[in-house]
Amino acid sequence: MTSAKESAVLVAARPGTFELSVPTTAVIVVDMQHDFAAPDGMFGRAGIPLDGIRSVIGPTRRVLDTARDAGILVVYLMMQFNEDLANLGSPQAPNRLRHLALGVGQTVDAPDGTTSRVLVRDTWNTKIIDELAPQSGDLVIAKHRYSGFFETDLDDVLRARGITSLIFTGCTTSVCVESTLRDAFYRDYQCLLLTDCCAEAVGSDQPRTNHDATLTVIEALFGWTTESDRLIASVGHAVEAVA
Repeated sequence: MTSAKESAVLVAARPGTFELSVPTTAVIVVDMQHDFAAPDGMFGRAGIPLDGIRSVIGPTRRVLDTARDAGILVVYLMMQFNEDLANLGSPQAPNRLRHLALGVGQTVDAPDGTTSRVLVRDTWNTKIIDELAPQSGDLVIAKHRYSGFFETDLDDVLRARGITSLIFTGCTTSVCVESTLRDAFYRDYQCLLLTDCCAEAVGSDQPRTNHDATLTVIEALFGWTTESDRLIASVGHAVEAVA
């Protein structure tokens, strides 16, 4: 008898149907941590609107619940730097200059009463938000550049588990999500971005946002896009069909 883990799951997507199998698929949650999604985090302190990022929490949580129930691997990416900021880059590196302008490394008082530091590892600031907290069996991989593949073991971890398809959620759409998805494309992963589980802060007030631009280029060149409800329905139907 064919099991849910062996059967193909067909998801209505753009530019065409996306096919996945449970044992070779992972959901990637990009940077859904306090510094990007909480009022007292780096973005909030800098006055960057959080409405878009906060709006994806509900759909993302439903996707993660569905994925775990089906046996799909969940992988969290967490942006963070060392205490001495050595992995932020050289003195004139754009990565260092742009992040320092946002307050990276500064000491702050966290809402939980602890002394924290902006985007520094092992602090409140870099912790995944409670609403999407990792659960037993999930993986968490730290990164120090926009792409989750840059100088991390993400590729090795995925290949060791036979993963070939990636479902993307998180923030921000045109920066860390797109950077990671592009790097996944270069490594021959099949990439599906969930449009209502990703959000953009940069240029979010423009008539055509960077979020929209990312969707366009992914659909044209780098993978597929769809909405969370379509993925959830397809995965749920496949599981029910073999129950």
